[in-house]
Order: sequence, then structure tokens, then C-alpha cells
Amino acid sequence: MDRQLKNALRADLLARRKALDAHGKAVSDELIGRRVLAWCLAHGIASIGGYHPIRKEPDLLAAYNALAARGVHLSLPIVTNKDSPLEFRRWLPGEALSKDALGTLVPGEEAPVVQPQALLVPCVGFNAAGMRLGYGGGFYDRTLAGPHRPLAVGVCYAFGLVEFAAERHDMPLDLVLTDAIE
Repeated sequence: MDRQLKNALRADLLARRKALDAHGKAVSDELIGRRVLAWCLAHGIASIGGYHPIRKEPDLLAAYNALAARGVHLSLPIVTNKDSPLEFRRWLPGEALSKDALGTLVPGEEAPVVQPQALLVPCVGFNAAGMRLGYGGGFYDRTLAGPHRPLAVGVCYAFGLVEFAAERHDMPLDLVLTDAIE
């Protein structure tokens, strides 16, 4: 897909996400969180890499709390270099986070680096083939292309299902969980 078209699609989806009203977003976030929790429990997930929401991404804190209460080990991503895969550091809800150079909240340097069994991958959009449209930095693609690929579960609002062609470097998701009524 032409990069200009992909950028236009990304801008449209981000504008739609920004326009979500607080109540509707909270309802959608809660539904997505319940689906995340159910999927993790059904698949025996013992460790999961989450994300701290930015730019009105689905907020999964309630799901993180429920997973932690059930003994699931949580971690959050760290950008170590603009051309490297993400690194995941152990984290428990309520632990202090600090802002990195990109303004994202991350665990401190003292938090151990871990290899999660599964990742919750925030999506700007996704297509029917399970390909993700992100912010364009390629961090998750590099992470999923690595030698120890975790399960990749996309997290997105249902309106993010759009048509686009994957590029050679794009890595597929194993599943996408949304707020769609089933």
C-alpha cells in the first residue's frame, strides 16, 4: 500500500479515536478488558506484555488488575533504540512509572527484563487478515519478527477494522480483540 494512503488511513482512525466520548470509551474499554481477561484465562497465559495507553488507546487497567490478582505476570514495553525490538520489563499495577523520551509511562530501570508468553498489541487499525496498522515506528513488527515470538493479541476499537495491504516488514497478529458486539 502506498505510504501516503496508509498515513491518511492512520490519521482518520486516530481522529475517530480522539472523538470518542468519555462514556462510550469507558464502556468499550471495559468490554475489551473482559475479552482480554477471558482469553488469557482460557489459554493459560502465565505472563503477558501489556501497554500503558497513549493517544486514547483502550485502557486495560481493570484487566491488568484482574490478571495480576490471578497470578499472571505483567510487563510493559520499553523503547531501547528507535531501530530495535521492544524490551519488556516486569510491572505490577500500582507500581511507579516514569515517562520515557517519547512520553510513554514505563517501569524503572530496576525492573527485570522478561520474555512474555503473549503481548497485548495496541492497534490504530487492523485488517481482516490480522495485520496491524500502528503509529508507523515498526517497534512491534521488529519485536514479533524476533527469534522468540510471543503470541500477539491485537487490541483495537471495532471501527479500526479497515482494508489495507500489508507491507513486507509487517508481522501478523494471532488474534484481535475489539469492542464489537458479537
